[in-house]
Amino acid sequence: MSTASSPYPIVQDLIESFASWLKHRREMAEMRQLDRFDFDRIANDLRIAPDDLEELVRNGQHAADELPKMLEQLGISAEALGRAQPLLLRDMERVCSLCGHKGECDRDLADGTAAENYHGYCGNAATLESLDRTEVARH
Repeated sequence: MSTASSPYPIVQDLIESFASWLKHRREMAEMRQLDRFDFDRIANDLRIAPDDLEELVRNGQHAADELPKMLEQLGISAEALGRAQPLLLRDMERVCSLCGHKGECDRDLADGTAAENYHGYCGNAATLESLDRTEVARH
């Protein structure tokens, strides 16, 4: 990339990060404006617990970014899984979004060791193991 097209990439990254943060803050403010009945109804429509919905919104849209990377390291096609079992993939995204082991997962994904280590911390481990045994979503 030339300096003419992006003279300050670090500044651009900071601006984009700040814009994402502002957008997320607006989403959180909108959620807080809902009364409990409406919020519970939305959670029910989505078929998830209201507490999970609240945490999912709080965690933001990138909270499940690890899942496609994990699937790839396990040799499972996220696209094929989404076609074959969309509800299962959606539930796996929910579990990943609510996970408290992001640091460990991110390190293993970056090191390429997730396939060996995910059993010890991943909330989707049992599901991933069952997918690994079936050939439903293989590359």
